Amino acid sequence: MKPGLNQSTQLRQELKINPRLYQAMDLLYMPLLDLQQHLKQELLNNPFLDLVEEEEEEQEGETEEPAQNETEDERSGEIDWEEILLDGFDTAGGRREEHEEKEYFEPVTVATRDLSDHLRDQVSLLELTPRQTLLADEFIGNINDDGYLACGVEDIVRALNEVVTKAAEESGRDTDDLPLYTMEEGQQMLATIQSLDPPGVGAQDLRECLLLQLKEAGLEQSVPYRLVRDCFEELINHRWSEISKRFGISATDVQKAADEIAKLDPKPGLQYGSPDDNYIIPDLIVEKIDDRYHVFLNDANLPRLKLSRAYQEIARDKKKFDGENKEFISNKLNSANWMIQAIEQRRQTMLKVMNYIVERQREFFEKGIQYLKPLTLREVAEVINMHESTVSRVTNEKFVQTPRGVLPLKFFFSSGLATSDGEDVSARGIKAQLQKLVQEEDPKHPLTDQAIVNILRESGVQIARRTVAKYRDQLGVLSARMRKRV
Repeated sequence: MKPGLNQSTQLRQELKINPRLYQAMDLLYMPLLDLQQHLKQELLNNPFLDLVEEEEEEQEGETEEPAQNETEDERSGEIDWEEILLDGFDTAGGRREEHEEKEYFEPVTVATRDLSDHLRDQVSLLELTPRQTLLADEFIGNINDDGYLACGVEDIVRALNEVVTKAAEESGRDTDDLPLYTMEEGQQMLATIQSLDPPGVGAQDLRECLLLQLKEAGLEQSVPYRLVRDCFEELINHRWSEISKRFGISATDVQKAADEIAKLDPKPGLQYGSPDDNYIIPDLIVEKIDDRYHVFLNDANLPRLKLSRAYQEIARDKKKFDGENKEFISNKLNSANWMIQAIEQRRQTMLKVMNYIVERQREFFEKGIQYLKPLTLREVAEVINMHESTVSRVTNEKFVQTPRGVLPLKFFFSSGLATSDGEDVSARGIKAQLQKLVQEEDPKHPLTDQAIVNILRESGVQIARRTVAKYRDQLGVLSARMRKRV
């Protein structure tokens, strides 16, 4: 092949997506709180957007009609953007003051104290040398939210010694002046950390965590302590008979000791964890009125947008500007128009989706989770004549307040299993039945997976034993052998 440059022509199809399509998809995806923040930011960034006042909402149809009837020239006119910027958005006769009145102030999250703060408070009350305090702080920094030590003592000592060595080199001092930490110091500090509140903190595994809590309670000579210390594997596998023979006590006493151990906290650090600030505010509300279920949008606190009259009038003077000013103002005004339409489209799409869910799942609302029907995103998409990905975005991270409680929209979607009468039943409903069967079983004779299969088949549900085992694992229900009481 000869080296050199040559040209060739070819036809190629490319899909270029309008950036506003991405924005529209983002708006569908946003939960209510996120959308509130987004619209507030849009109000600050785009002077052509304004809030619909309370008195205007009552006559919203009349208010919005003139904006829809404006000509294209009116929507794409120019204004003196430099003048508006220099005057602080005060060109339209007093708009500056009105914008200040509508400025939003978001609540500031107050710093909360966590497990590390709780531990450092206790360390500060101990009579430690600066050297010991530094080592204690290194230990605390390696304790995770559950309260467990995330690495070994040797790793902590080595990491801290690297810091000491580097500090000595930078200061030109000998390591004799800054002696390295020893494993003995590390072990002593571990014991100090493990003596702090909450009991069990600083443990390196579950077994040590339980032993620390039993020790703190003064139960070092008790049967529970001996079980955890000497036969932990048999204990967690519920091998009551093996333990009974080994310790010379009855299986009933072994189980009583296991019950006491079960009362201990396997994750002691979580009680000092930061509170969850992710408050759930339902996006939709379903209410039963006169034997019918009605769907409402929970958007009373959502900023309702309209085009700013004052800025539209400024934009009508289209002879005054051209070039970049004209393009900039035109883009802002078009963006405002588009935002108002996109929000309305979001509202209508959410209502369509939820109305179909209510229609499809009426028996669930009337009778409970066992009557939940299988439902897929594709089914909803076909009925409301939208793409499946659109329905997915509408339902993602959205919640609805119903007579059955506040539920995520994804709750209503699940696969189905066939029944003897030809009707399908939701997998979620089957899980609810399984959990109910386990809760009501005789603990001395727990139901095996096959027994559960037989019971469900008697009620008409066709299900395999491996499916029951899978659902049981998903619900966190132990096997029959592990649930058995003596």
